[in-house]
Amino acid sequence: MELRVPGIADSLFNLGLRQKQAGQFDAALDSYQRALDAKVARPEEAHLNRSVIYSVHLGQHEAAERELNMALSCNPNFVPALLNLANLHEDLGDKARAGAAYLKLLDVDPRCFEALARYANMQPPGESHPALVAKLERARADAGASAAERASLGFALGRLLDAAGNYRAAFAAYKAANDASRESVLPRFTAYDRAAQEQLVDRLIAGGAARFGDLSFGDPTCFEQARAARQRPVFICGMFRSGSTLAEQLLANHPGVVAGGELDFVPRLAAGELLPFPESLRTLAPQRCAALAAHYRAALARIGPRAAFVTDKRPDNFLYIGLIKTLLPDAAIVHTTRNPLDNCLSIYFLHLDQAMSYALDLEDIGHYYREYRRLMTHWKKMFPSDIFDFDYDALVRDPQVQMRRLCAFLGIKGDGAPQGVPLGGGGQLDKIGPPAAPGRAVKTASVWQVREPLYRRSSGRAANYAEQLEVLRPMLRGLLP
Repeated sequence: MELRVPGIADSLFNLGLRQKQAGQFDAALDSYQRALDAKVARPEEAHLNRSVIYSVHLGQHEAAERELNMALSCNPNFVPALLNLANLHEDLGDKARAGAAYLKLLDVDPRCFEALARYANMQPPGESHPALVAKLERARADAGASAAERASLGFALGRLLDAAGNYRAAFAAYKAANDASRESVLPRFTAYDRAAQEQLVDRLIAGGAARFGDLSFGDPTCFEQARAARQRPVFICGMFRSGSTLAEQLLANHPGVVAGGELDFVPRLAAGELLPFPESLRTLAPQRCAALAAHYRAALARIGPRAAFVTDKRPDNFLYIGLIKTLLPDAAIVHTTRNPLDNCLSIYFLHLDQAMSYALDLEDIGHYYREYRRLMTHWKKMFPSDIFDFDYDALVRDPQVQMRRLCAFLGIKGDGAPQGVPLGGGGQLDKIGPPAAPGRAVKTASVWQVREPLYRRSSGRAANYAEQLEVLRPMLRGLLP
């Protein structure tokens, strides 16, 4: 006879939740397993949480899939597990299994609008999907659709309309999607504060790196760690939608490079134990600096034990370059750039977290972009030899030259994987493998784009929306090519 102990099981489940929130992933896995052993109610939820830890935080995708299948064995119609399983297949580039999972989910719950939006986003660009467009429009008009669901549906609809060349209707769909995204978090939504962003950049310029001597931005122990390290940290950062995922995946085709994805170590420091940041850097003890650096290097070693380079592709790390160079003097910064109008448009067309409130309004995006460029100008003056501008538009025009330059900057021999990949438009990308190799997990809004042959269709895309983007030109004066 099986015995369920509710108090213990529920307590263990809640402990696992807290441990996960604190980044104690192994401990959280153990607590969830103990909750399962104690016959926790709704065991599918414990399996779901374990799958998230394996997939998102540990990069163990087979284990994540196993946990999701166990959740579904407990409850075959458990929508969160079905949704996560479909998303996991997307991350791994298995379009057939992802599509099948979304369709199965829609059979279970025809009004799972998030699944419909994600299924629409999987469709190849350049193809007409009138039936799917009509379905998205009906779902968006459904009185039962929440604001969050209308946002997801609207972004998916905008993508299909844009691919069909219906630019005016696409822009209207994206605007409605951004409005719905804002509505979905009311009254908790915090509007973008332009004055506060300017003040933050001022503060970072004034003291965004710790000094341990008249000219040194790193504790001697950190320099010793760098000399002894088997791996060189590579931070890929810049504006969202500037080509950071593409840069990481191209680099990861080299046998000495492991893609670490979007690690949250540095932003979590700045938002947590280093508060008030950046002012706390003035009193950061050398011993503490060295301990933090050692902790980060240990995390990299876990991700790529035998790699010479591990990438950290967190776009907003551009805010923390001073902190990064303080902790990790050997860190290389790959700064991804792109035509400003294309970049701002692509952000507006992307369903980002509402915490990035600037992304919901074109003029706010333009302001944020200008402040980002002001800060990057400062960092490049401070660390001129450690920051490499990797231009997306130049890459798609002449990929061999740009990859050679990037590999030379990092000290990587060769251009990447030894296979040719056709470029959209008829070109040939010689000696560089596919941006994302089959079976490699990619967790980004560009999950399907980086699995296509390198293409040029996004470069110059802003020309299709010249009228709508006219409002940005005064804000970006001096930054446009």
